[in-house]
Amino acid sequence: MKLRYLPRITLLLLLLAIGLLLDGCQRSEPLPLRLTNVSGHMPDLDFRLTDDRGNAVTGADYRGKVVVLYFGYTHCPDVCPLTMAHLHVVMQRLGPLADGARILFVSVDPTRDTPQVMHAYVNAFDPRAVGLTGSAHAIEALTKRYRTAFTREPGAADGNYEVSHGSAIYIFDRNGHARVLATPSASQDDIVHDLHLLLSTGATP
Repeated sequence: MKLRYLPRITLLLLLLAIGLLLDGCQRSEPLPLRLTNVSGHMPDLDFRLTDDRGNAVTGADYRGKVVVLYFGYTHCPDVCPLTMAHLHVVMQRLGPLADGARILFVSVDPTRDTPQVMHAYVNAFDPRAVGLTGSAHAIEALTKRYRTAFTREPGAADGNYEVSHGSAIYIFDRNGHARVLATPSASQDDIVHDLHLLLSTGATP
């Protein structure tokens, strides 16, 4: 009596094993990122700002590109230019793959950083860099979205002032998903490694 059901049980087990095998094939392994992996822990790339050519742009305009997002301002005396120079070397090391990436430099000083000022600033560092500016409200909303902040320091007698701001570098994949969080002190090797992975895979795992 029991022997009659053996073929059916064997068939069910075989089908179950095939199903598990196919499911395993469809799941891609997480990318071996070296920097802080924030996949699933930070919001997608989303904003409405003005680029350094005076065009209204949104986060959706950069879908298909790996985006390196950094908040700063053109009058920054040290961290911003050093970070932009750092990222330029990273882009150079990526070679032709760098054409699939964009550096988005978002100004936290929209009063002084007009599109024209931003254009001259970012292009002095890298041709794949885009300067973004907007209203004070839009900039504040974007910094809150990515859990950073900025503060305008008291002005000097000549009207100049500095802006204290976070220095995090956010990296988004081609689908606009936040994937990596870095700092200006992160090694170029690690940034190059993670960008290379995101640029060469072309999809979110």
